[in-house]
Amino acid sequence: MELTNEFMVERPIEETWKIINDLEFIAPCMPGAQLTEIEGEEYRGLVKIKVGPVTAKYKGKASFISQDPEAKVSKLSAEGRDPRNGNANATITATMEEVDEGTLVTIHTDLALVGKVASFGRGAIEDVSKKLLGMFSDNLRDKLAETDGAPSPAPGEVVGQAATEAANESGSDGTGLVGTGSDGPASDTATGSVKTETTQETPKVRKIHSEEPDAVDIFAVTGDSLMKRLGPVLGAVLALVVLRMLLRGRASD
Repeated sequence: MELTNEFMVERPIEETWKIINDLEFIAPCMPGAQLTEIEGEEYRGLVKIKVGPVTAKYKGKASFISQDPEAKVSKLSAEGRDPRNGNANATITATMEEVDEGTLVTIHTDLALVGKVASFGRGAIEDVSKKLLGMFSDNLRDKLAETDGAPSPAPGEVVGQAATEAANESGSDGTGLVGTGSDGPASDTATGSVKTETTQETPKVRKIHSEEPDAVDIFAVTGDSLMKRLGPVLGAVLALVVLRMLLRGRASD
């Protein structure tokens, strides 16, 4: 399933390019989404979606396939899984064009859904994606108004307390050697050789600490438009339920 949506960013194209490619900065702007950690070039998180009584919690990962700063085109691969409600895989291409109002961002999504959420069909999913992207652009506009759009720490960087704890656990004195102390490297008295043990490489995983988002309620987002599309389906289901009750009543007679 292929979807195409557009939104405006009221910033110059060079600045917009940096913002849109900073997933840590923009992730909180997407309703129901949360970025939880970054390892190297891989971003991991979750998306919570509520459709009527069904709540799906997709845990997934994303990484850039390509980024062309000259053409202002970036391509992202993303996948999410929910044990009860199915899987979602997408290739997302963002293209940016400078216009009088700022930068026009076009998002083309090649989407594959498996499970309960896929049963709503292309029309309903197009409505949902359009509304969610509109909410995302509004949230991004508000966030940019509050901040200077500064880039996030580099992916894979271990910062703050996590770096200190990693150093303490390894026993390193900051030189890459263990157990040297003030008298120099430890020696083997039997052989006379000098032992120089190096610390293990610090894991390149950076946790993103934030509150888990509320599930985005698809019915609340789309309102009557989705209900109109689902109306015939819900009516057919209700008719089957009534027919089944009648048949049961006749059987009992």
